[in-house]
Amino acid sequence: MTDLACLLHYRQEVRNPDLLPILNPFSFMNTTGKIQNKGQVTIPTAVRRQAGLSKGDLVNFAFRRGKIVITPKLVIDRSQFPTADDEYTPEQRRIIDARLAEGLADIKAGRTFGPFNTADEMIADMKARLRKGTAPKKTKRAR
Repeated sequence: MTDLACLLHYRQEVRNPDLLPILNPFSFMNTTGKIQNKGQVTIPTAVRRQAGLSKGDLVNFAFRRGKIVITPKLVIDRSQFPTADDEYTPEQRRIIDARLAEGLADIKAGRTFGPFNTADEMIADMKARLRKGTAPKKTKRAR
């Protein structure tokens, strides 16, 4: 940048600091604030605007290499996503709950296989049970 360009850039920055992000969106804001009672600090409007922050947004605070770093926190509104309750009818939910209860009862009663260190060990155990005829009986599932 030539001396004249630097001077023009400096004058534009001093006259209207809000134009700086428009002129150079990758520039860093450098402002000073004062810590109030209870550790409160006001983030200057230009910095909030450049960071895309607005009232009620959450931010994360970290202390890294002698500097306090404030990062906008992305919050996901879980109410906008469907839940399993929305995907199943009450009858389907009862069937799923019954199967889960049956599986937990089997685990508590010790009717489990394994543990296996590898998938090959598990497959070998399954094949051995099939040969011996001790494989678990298939149950009819309600649909």
